[in-house]
Amino acid sequence: MNPRETWTDERLDDLNKKVDKGFADVDAHFNRFERSVAEGFAKVDGDIRELRRMMFQGFFALAAIQATGFAALVAAMVF
Repeated sequence: MNPRETWTDERLDDLNKKVDKGFADVDAHFNRFERSVAEGFAKVDGDIRELRRMMFQGFFALAAIQATGFAALVAAMVF
């Protein structure tokens, strides 16, 4: 009966090592995935900031064009 218990304990130790290695591998994969997601969010954040900047510039450009048009219209009516 002793050899069977020794074999079972060794097999359980082997299984324990395999499980520990498996969890370490999963942790490493998850950390790589987490970094890639963070990099993706940083890129999207930069793109959104650039889009907002361009929209503000476009708004002010259109407002200036509209004001100039109204001023020209008033000048044409007055003179």
